[in-house]
Amino acid sequence: MALKMKQITDIYDMHVYTDQGDYFGDIEESIITTNKVFGWRIKATKSSFLTKVLGGAKGVIVPHQLVKAVGDIMIISKQAIPSYEEKEEGEES
Repeated sequence: MALKMKQITDIYDMHVYTDQGDYFGDIEESIITTNKVFGWRIKATKSSFLTKVLGGAKGVIVPHQLVKAVGDIMIISKQAIPSYEEKEEGEES
């Protein structure tokens, strides 16, 4: 199996989904430290789950270790969702 590589600039504006299938937002930029990707700044877009969770905030930084896959889209762990459980409980009451 060959290793597939992508240029970081190809990933900008890519859609990001959680491993639960929710549209999370779009990649805004990468955060590089010591020649390695440290994380990704993901912007909240109009119809994204991130907008519903964050309210007025513009986005979040997701550590690269929470990225599960990158292809035509990026898939991240639901652990990247800020205060995921608290917001769900708050929405129900």
